[in-house]
Amino acid sequence: MSKAQTKEASETAKEKEVAKEKEVTKEKEVAKEKEVTMEKEMAKEKKEKAKLTKEQFFGHLDSLTVLELADYIKEFEERYGVSAAAAPVALAVPGAAVPQGDARAEEAKSEFTIVLKSVGEKKINVIKTVREVTSLGLKEAKDLVDSAPKAVKENVSKEEAEEIKAKFESVGAEIELQ
Repeated sequence: MSKAQTKEASETAKEKEVAKEKEVTKEKEVAKEKEVTMEKEMAKEKKEKAKLTKEQFFGHLDSLTVLELADYIKEFEERYGVSAAAAPVALAVPGAAVPQGDARAEEAKSEFTIVLKSVGEKKINVIKTVREVTSLGLKEAKDLVDSAPKAVKENVSKEEAEEIKAKFESVGAEIELQ
């Protein structure tokens, strides 16, 4: 072969290599675009699957234990700055007399709230008494005792309130009836 033919052949070979490289680059770009598109579609599907209906959400809540539900409530309170405690509502009843003084208020009251003011020296005994008086588990009872002053039991009769108060005082806790 002549020099011109070898030069022409080498230029053709180079052109073929450049064309192949361009083709490979295009194929890589197309593959990358397909991958990105697939990732977006998968993310969209995952997001759609993550959306729960109201029934699914409450079905999940129904399947939780009391402790798990308490953890959810704490998380809601911390995350959204809300409280699960019911706000007291004062209703004015027409024709109802407003009691005068503390003595009259206690006489007219038929339901009491037992509030743990302070624990005293026997914290474990107070926790046991809280569990005895309420239906709380060990962790919930400990949390209640640790967060004193806190309502232990609400809407109880005067006799029951006095009995519960006596139990707490016997273990060294300070109780207030409201």
